[in-house]
Amino acid sequence: MSIDFDGRTIETNDQGYLVNHEDWSEDLARHMAEAESIGELTDRHWDVINYLRDEFFNNRENQPNTRAIIKAMSEEWGEKIKQGDLYALFPLDPSKQGGRIAGLPESRRKGGY
Repeated sequence: MSIDFDGRTIETNDQGYLVNHEDWSEDLARHMAEAESIGELTDRHWDVINYLRDEFFNNRENQPNTRAIIKAMSEEWGEKIKQGDLYALFPLDPSKQGGRIAGLPESRRKGGY
């Protein structure tokens, strides 16, 4: 599979994850979010995306599950959030869909919570 974006073809696997994480950009993330019917990425979307990217690239390729994202975003946003708050941002699964839009490889762990 591939994504046609900005005059080039970006390779993805069968699930839509980038083959080469260096192809990722914020503009590509916006394009992917639109294609997945998420719409415009808000500051909260970007907080999750940046958290997932930071964990992967700066914490030994860690790919947090939904519970870890809830904890991190509760601290980031200064309020206690629930699982539904994250699913409102990334309806297909905050850790998996969020990771895909963040340009990360497909997570191999089971479950999201």
